[in-house]
Amino acid sequence: CLSVVAPFVSMTTGNMGLVRHLNCLNEDNKATRKRALEAIKKETIEKGLSGGVLQEVFSCLLKPLLKCMSDPMERCRETSILMLTDFIRCVPQPEDSLVYLMPCLTQRLGGKEIIEPAEELRLSIMELLSLTVEVCGKQLAPYLDDMIKILQVTIVDPCPDVKRESCKCTVLFAKSVPEHFHMQAESLVKPLMQSISHQHSRVRVSVLEATGAVVQHGTGKNVDDVLSHMAQRLFDNSPQVRKSVTIVVGDWLLNMRDRYSYFHKLIPLLLSSITDEVDEIRLLAEELWRKTGEQWERENEADIKDKMDFLLAPPPLYPAGVERPGLGCRELVVRNLGRLVPAVSHDVTDWLVPTRVKTSQLLRVLLLHAEDHCTQHMQPLLATLHVACGDSEREVVANVSRLLGFFVLPEVFLQLLLDHVEASGSSRSPWTPLMVLAAALEGSSGPLLGPHLQRLADTLARPDVCQESQQPLYLEQLVACVDALLTQLGRDCGTVSLQLLQVLLTVQSLSTEQALGSVRRLCQVQGLAGVPELYRQHMAQLLGWLLASARDWSGCSPQRLQLQIIAEQSGPVLGEFVGQLMALLQVCLQPTTDPEMRLSIFTMLAKLLLDVGSNLDSQGCFGAAAEGFLCEVLLPNLVWQGGRTAGALRTAALSCLLALLHGGSLTPGQLLCVEQKLCSTLLGGLEESSPTARLFACRCLSLLLAKVGASLHPDALNKIYPELVKRLDDSSDQVRAVALKALGLWLSSLGEDYHPHLYGAHLEFLFQQLLLHLDDPDGSVQEQVLGVLKAGSRVHPALLERETQAAKDKQRSPAYCEQLLLHIHSLPRGGAVEPAQPADS
Repeated sequence: CLSVVAPFVSMTTGNMGLVRHLNCLNEDNKATRKRALEAIKKETIEKGLSGGVLQEVFSCLLKPLLKCMSDPMERCRETSILMLTDFIRCVPQPEDSLVYLMPCLTQRLGGKEIIEPAEELRLSIMELLSLTVEVCGKQLAPYLDDMIKILQVTIVDPCPDVKRESCKCTVLFAKSVPEHFHMQAESLVKPLMQSISHQHSRVRVSVLEATGAVVQHGTGKNVDDVLSHMAQRLFDNSPQVRKSVTIVVGDWLLNMRDRYSYFHKLIPLLLSSITDEVDEIRLLAEELWRKTGEQWERENEADIKDKMDFLLAPPPLYPAGVERPGLGCRELVVRNLGRLVPAVSHDVTDWLVPTRVKTSQLLRVLLLHAEDHCTQHMQPLLATLHVACGDSEREVVANVSRLLGFFVLPEVFLQLLLDHVEASGSSRSPWTPLMVLAAALEGSSGPLLGPHLQRLADTLARPDVCQESQQPLYLEQLVACVDALLTQLGRDCGTVSLQLLQVLLTVQSLSTEQALGSVRRLCQVQGLAGVPELYRQHMAQLLGWLLASARDWSGCSPQRLQLQIIAEQSGPVLGEFVGQLMALLQVCLQPTTDPEMRLSIFTMLAKLLLDVGSNLDSQGCFGAAAEGFLCEVLLPNLVWQGGRTAGALRTAALSCLLALLHGGSLTPGQLLCVEQKLCSTLLGGLEESSPTARLFACRCLSLLLAKVGASLHPDALNKIYPELVKRLDDSSDQVRAVALKALGLWLSSLGEDYHPHLYGAHLEFLFQQLLLHLDDPDGSVQEQVLGVLKAGSRVHPALLERETQAAKDKQRSPAYCEQLLLHIHSLPRGGAVEPAQPADS
């Protein structure tokens, strides 16, 4: 071959030394072949020959250079590739070389195995091929099969740079021979999809660009094969990759021949980029989407002429600060919404969090485009919104928009939503219907919601709705619904103020941190001075509402907490409805009702009775009902029953009785009417196992003696002191101290009808027991006992003197006995003994 070419080359270039260099290419010595190639390059490429001469030289050198591409020496192969590249770039007719060049390139790169081991040389060969495609263009059409073979292999080449150059070559080739490329385009989809998730972001960008060209110039049948991979790249960490997806999809929507068949699959990809976190990508997606809509408008002007002329104004309700999409964009979404909603419903349940977040963002964009056409797809849309609201990811829930309320009439969405709210108990996430309802109410308007206000309030106030769940999210959404009604309807909410207050009461009873602000707002929209005024307006209905279910209350019933909240927040208004309150208490505090529930209510009542003037007795009416409350509510609950729960309940009832006696609501006359039953109950309370209960019982007896002790019959008094004496040996120091005070009050209660000589045996026993406790190891107890005995000295001084002297003779606290004797001797000696003045309770 060289012997034929050499004379022609020497004649063409006028350089006889070139013949020798060509002959040296056949030498076995690697260095000789290398020097020969470098010399040929110097005498041809670098010599600046004219195009015509260079074309002739290239024709003669092509075969030797192609043979050198298989040289064992890497440097020789590299030089030959670079020379071929320079010749292709410089000659005026590079297509003449394709007949030999393409088979050689196919042999080097298009086989099942990689023949060229050096990555750098494979990259140089691909650069040569890209240059060939660029300069030869349509002349490569006959070599379609060879090109596809090469690209199929090089796209999946291990070298990232080779992959990138292959993708670049694919784009150039697709654009160069579009009328032929479509016949083999499908063959490149599989290798491209194998490389689309490459670890290098630049490779992923190149693969996306190549995919765009392959699909754009292909038959369109392979769109489905690439869409899922393209969708995954929307979650790519690299902004450049996401930007490439946006560009490719936008180009398909604008230029792909069969784009109308794939609108429903391509639109979600582009609209997803509208919510991208990078401003550049978001603006690019908006611009491409705007162009898509405008192009669709031009292509379908006849079909939408009426809408273009008459439906340009935005709806009366439209989200503030949001630019309305163009008519073409809206129509594209509306016409494909039936296919888009099922896909969104499917992806919103995906196991990957980023997919669910992106899907929820897409749903909001779709609703913004669909506007009032959402009505046709309410059932699947609501189901999708429910799923999104129940998501564990906050960002997914945050994307649940108020757009339904803007675009769908209340009579439409309420008809479906309220049914879901009423049946939410069977759901794993019962708060989701309420969350969707709250969002829809926030987006709607007061005039549209007004006719449905009563139904809305009645539904929210139903026990199976407002008491359905104690989960914080559920209660939060209940409050959100009430707040939305207050915001949209304002003063009109006065007609359903009772129902809204019932809802807020229920929420407060289940969660102390919520709803109080909404209660204040409910007052404000009605022009009320404060929360007590709101309760004055509805107290009768609220107490009747609670009374209807009072017999069925348990320790878990929210009604007991609702009653507590009403009592706390209504303040002095409670005193205006004492009769109804007492009727309610008589029902729910019967001994047959739930003990835990009674315990809670008694604790609440004890707090109220401590400050009875500012609540129950604010109108001075509680006194008339206090005796009935004592006899019909408190005393039946003080009857002894076995068990710790019953003991705790009696302790709570005793605390309530103590507060009642301390508050002064019961007059002495009322106390005397129930004295016998009250005393027997309190004396039984002194035997309780709970120290607190015994303490409360002692204090109650002290208050009773202080109020009506002087009016009690001697027989009634004589039943009291023995039980108090027993408490002097109590294990609780507090009980002993209070028992001593009660004994002092007992002695102070002895009047003229208590004859010392007639009842001397009782006094003798009492004095003996008190003198025994003068020996108590506790000095404070000794002082208290001494004080009680000094008070008793006024009742029967002679008897006390005799008993004290006997104790002194037995050496029982002789010092205290001496003090007591001196005190007795200092008393005036007279006939009748005046009773001592009652001690301070």
